[in-house]
Amino acid sequence: MESTRRNVLKFGVLGGVVAAAGLQATGLAGAQARGGSDDVSSSSGSTPSRLASNNMPVPFRAVFKRPPELVPYSTGYDPDGQPFAKYSLSQRLGQAQIAPGLMTTLAGYNGIFPGPSIRVEQGTRSELRISNRMPAKGILYPDTPNTVTHLHGSASLPQYDGYANDRTAPGNVKNYQYPNWQAARTLWYHDHNHMLTAQGVYSGLAATYSITNQHEREQLPQGEFDVPILVSDVMLNADGSLGYNDNGHSGLWGDIIMVNGVPWPTMKVKPRIYRFRFLVGSITRSYRFALSTGDPFYVVGTDAGMTPNVQAVSSWRQGTAERYEVLVDFRKYKPGQSVELRNLSNKNNIDFANTGKVMKFEVVADSPSLLPGSRSITAIPKTLDPGEHPTKASGGLDTMSLTPDMAVAKRTLRVQRKSGEWTINGETWDDVEKSNFTRVFANPQRNQVEQWTIVNESGGWFHPVHIHLIDGKIIGRNTNGGKPFAWENGPKDVFYAGENESVTVLMQFDTGKHEGGRYMVHCHNLVHEDHDMMVQFAVGDLKNNDPINADKPILENIPEGSFSSSYKPSYPAGT
Repeated sequence: MESTRRNVLKFGVLGGVVAAAGLQATGLAGAQARGGSDDVSSSSGSTPSRLASNNMPVPFRAVFKRPPELVPYSTGYDPDGQPFAKYSLSQRLGQAQIAPGLMTTLAGYNGIFPGPSIRVEQGTRSELRISNRMPAKGILYPDTPNTVTHLHGSASLPQYDGYANDRTAPGNVKNYQYPNWQAARTLWYHDHNHMLTAQGVYSGLAATYSITNQHEREQLPQGEFDVPILVSDVMLNADGSLGYNDNGHSGLWGDIIMVNGVPWPTMKVKPRIYRFRFLVGSITRSYRFALSTGDPFYVVGTDAGMTPNVQAVSSWRQGTAERYEVLVDFRKYKPGQSVELRNLSNKNNIDFANTGKVMKFEVVADSPSLLPGSRSITAIPKTLDPGEHPTKASGGLDTMSLTPDMAVAKRTLRVQRKSGEWTINGETWDDVEKSNFTRVFANPQRNQVEQWTIVNESGGWFHPVHIHLIDGKIIGRNTNGGKPFAWENGPKDVFYAGENESVTVLMQFDTGKHEGGRYMVHCHNLVHEDHDMMVQFAVGDLKNNDPINADKPILENIPEGSFSSSYKPSYPAGT
């Protein structure tokens, strides 16, 4: 049975019971009573988890791990000569040990969190056969666990973009098609089932996906020295099961910080230059990452690819779904030295005893890499060359070359909270549903350039706003002297609108080889998205590529294992 708005609202209230005792000391209970209309002040307080002290994870005792990499079950060439790679994934329950001595049931791609990483060559079309093999009831809610898969950062056709109402029911399967024509970048795939997106991602339906090309490989570290860092937070019940509390649809702040599903791990690093691909997979919490030594990070990539100019920063602000690629130079450290990755936090997070810690790096003696294709670099670059824009021949423009005079329209998105609902320009996804999915915020034509300004009018809240399909260039903020922050000088698809901030973005509606259709815009605080901070725009004719009906999920009738993809060998422990 499809979730109803009433069921979900009821669940949001009941979910608060999970951790109410631990939250009383943080001041969040007061924020709940206010309905989120005022500031949620950062504070340190008692844990929201209900674990016994001997079951609480201890920072830096666990070993860092990388997600396994998925191998395609089929590769070849289409009739037009385009290479393809086909993968198979199933969404199912699995077990993980987050708390010592206890097991936690998660929902994951192939039953693990994070799900398997996928890495494809630019220009190689990929097909993900995703089967919903979840049980009849969700692990965090009583309704049927329908799923929707969104490849975040991909210029996909609307029917493969993870449209929030394009649901796959248990026992069904959908073949998602991805063009991968875009420049090298870090993406991720995650659940996008409307009104239950937060619970889906929080319970484990999230994983990294990257597009690679020759330009990226020649300029940045590879293999052992190219490291995915998916940061998330969680709260656990006394038996180790997932706790959940969205605090009156304001957000969820857990007290356990995880990196690639491991609480506060320690990673062994060599005295080399490493590239870290940071993805915030928390459903609400934002972070400000810094090294305990005060040494700089060098920003070499943002959501949508490499930055033209490399920026040195001592810390940076990162919200849900944003991706930042940074270099860290460990050559100055001697074997035996340790460096902590810390979280300085941001305004209106809820902080606990150990949420200021993320992970630890332990420097070890240098040695040859055991991984084929591994490559470090010998110096921090000053500039990077992403190569020619992939759709230049059909009118595509390099995102960082866009200028305001190219914009054919200027629009404003005002993010607000009204009558307990999160809105954009006073509207919600409920309005889109009631219009039979025809209501649009904007209707640009293919390859047009527009300028959008996101204005945060919700008072004491921050909102990472995601615009599907596009790569955008930030050209202004009402803070920081009107300029983008130093870490934002690259192409992006998530735009952090802090408290009372506005951010102005240029974007081209480049659809590659297809004619467009309807795409979503929403807050990536997934609790806000679910209640109900999402609208849509259309590129070209609204009837093109119907996102719900153009390629519907079908009943799965292929025997288990027929499309079983395999994992690449694990990396050496702790790397």
